[in-house]
Amino acid sequence: MSSSPVTAATHRSPLLDTMPGAVEADPPDAGVAWHYGEWSAEQRRLVAGEGFVDLSHRGVVRVSGPDRLGWLNSITSQLLEGLAPHTPTATLVLSPNGHVEHAMYGYDDGEAFWAHVEPGAAAPLVEWLDSMRFMMRVEVEDITDSYAVVHRPGEGEVIIERETLPAYAEKHGPPSGVWAHEALRIAAGAPRHGLDTDHRAIPNEMGWIGPAVALDKGCYRGQETVARVHTLGRPPRRLVLLHLDGSVAHLPPHGADVVHGERTVGFVGSAALHHELGPVALALVKRNVPVDAGLLADGVAASQEAVVDPEAGLHVRPQLR
Repeated sequence: MSSSPVTAATHRSPLLDTMPGAVEADPPDAGVAWHYGEWSAEQRRLVAGEGFVDLSHRGVVRVSGPDRLGWLNSITSQLLEGLAPHTPTATLVLSPNGHVEHAMYGYDDGEAFWAHVEPGAAAPLVEWLDSMRFMMRVEVEDITDSYAVVHRPGEGEVIIERETLPAYAEKHGPPSGVWAHEALRIAAGAPRHGLDTDHRAIPNEMGWIGPAVALDKGCYRGQETVARVHTLGRPPRRLVLLHLDGSVAHLPPHGADVVHGERTVGFVGSAALHHELGPVALALVKRNVPVDAGLLADGVAASQEAVVDPEAGLHVRPQLR
């Protein structure tokens, strides 16, 4: 079973009280709307490039100062030194053993690096970053109280002033709930830290080599594990997309066992009902599970679609999806 660092949000969106039909999501997405009464139509609107998603429960961190990009480059997994302004990127904080501790998504605006993280993760991330500053000319701030995250099709995640959220909704609505956002994310095979990972997860298992990990950069904490697994290939586990039996009335909960035959081979990360694919989930399973094997997720029959190839590494570049 996974061990999730994701916690309930400390900020409740004003849109829950002002937008018709808003139903609040459960933790870890409490504080924003799960849906606005039309979950299927909301997903279709996002696919069509319309509306936005309120993600104001996520944490926001800003790193400023002239040394910020070189410093972040030296302590996180992505190549950030020389990052062009307003270029979206993702980077990870790894443990010395290469396990994922934080996932940051954001951009540099030429004066500061702005990042959004999982609900409740901003404060511990800022604490760790502060401990790593030494003599560098950087300032790290948790600005979640003043800034909020929204997702807009074609733009991705955008950070806006929190007080402008109602005006943003009026200008860019109608909104879609996080149900729609999560269903599309899961179907795309994009993992979410703290839901689709556990305390042992390494980037190679999650499909983060490239999107969040640069292999052609200098040393950073945890690099040795990432490089070794990449060089040898065959990460110990692999992320898969599960297509669940739609005749069953429930979705497997987070952390539910994934079973092959009589063996428990992994756990369910996140699950949602997709407007076209039906019930889908992401799961982290042992590498040696056959890619065409039928699985059970909390007793629900599931076929799998590989997100990370079981042979993934330096000498293997298959395109599975």
